[in-house]
Amino acid sequence: MGTGPAVIVTGGAGYIGSHTCKALHAAGFNPVTIDNLSTGHPWAVQWGPLEVGDIRDTDFVSDVMSRHKAGAVLHLAGLSLVAESARMLPSYYDCNVSGTIALVAAMSRCSIFKIIYSSSSAVYGVSADLPLTEDQPVNPISVYGRTKLAAENFLRDAARTVGLDVTILRYFNAAGASDDGEIGECHLPETHLVPRAILATLSQGEPLSIFGTDHPTPDGTCIRDYVHVEDVADAHVMTLQRSGHKTGSETYNLGSGAGISVWEVLNAVERILDKPVPVAVASRREGDPTAIYASTDKIQRDLGWMPHRSTIDRIVGSAIRWHRRAAAHQVRT
Repeated sequence: MGTGPAVIVTGGAGYIGSHTCKALHAAGFNPVTIDNLSTGHPWAVQWGPLEVGDIRDTDFVSDVMSRHKAGAVLHLAGLSLVAESARMLPSYYDCNVSGTIALVAAMSRCSIFKIIYSSSSAVYGVSADLPLTEDQPVNPISVYGRTKLAAENFLRDAARTVGLDVTILRYFNAAGASDDGEIGECHLPETHLVPRAILATLSQGEPLSIFGTDHPTPDGTCIRDYVHVEDVADAHVMTLQRSGHKTGSETYNLGSGAGISVWEVLNAVERILDKPVPVAVASRREGDPTAIYASTDKIQRDLGWMPHRSTIDRIVGSAIRWHRRAAAHQVRT
């Protein structure tokens, strides 16, 4: 356990949460993970205590906050699968929206006023105006995106009415793994392109499905913004370290600021592994935007954050090292 200021990290046993806990520990904080382990992994909690429980349990969360004398909350817990969200609408609203409300209730009991919220580029929906800036209209097209926006709006209202210091970080496509190979992306099932491409290539098993090669892009495949997970973790630390307490809210995009196509991701995997990625071309998915990528000018200007690690080769290379290490050590999903 660290000796620095305690910070609650909801979802700290998850992919981005565990990398954030690692970065917090390196910066002198004591990250206290709250996770119900529905999708997180106990082995990923290596840089502070793990408190197993649900963020919707206000009594439990308040007790954790009080016992550890926490001074701030990083809220990364939530359900996050776009396709699943339409089938599990009540669960997504209960976890992502009601969970956020319950968390703020616990903060109020414990006189904690600073919260950094993990949001998503899914709040923007489909936009032809790229790169996406924080002041552009939001029009989410998925249940998942609408729950993230609803939680954002609740937090903004809480900032105005009860004096919270709220920072909203809208992630684009977090990818990669820690450079030292200690932790990485480990979902079951795996839905993200980078690990799916790597696993398909290493196992030479089921081919990777590419949804649409007829998009109006240079190579016909979708374009997304891939940001290294350690750059995302650094943004949380820098936000937490911002001096002083303020009342109100700020919103920042977290991306690389560059658009990378599906084929460009697969080319990077093939180049580093020196093997072809087995692929199967499928039709476009309904509602799948052709291109999404971020402007990160605001967070660079306000906090000095930069996506230093977010080249596609570095992202893919770090992910490959993690998957090879995980296979060698039989890391359980």
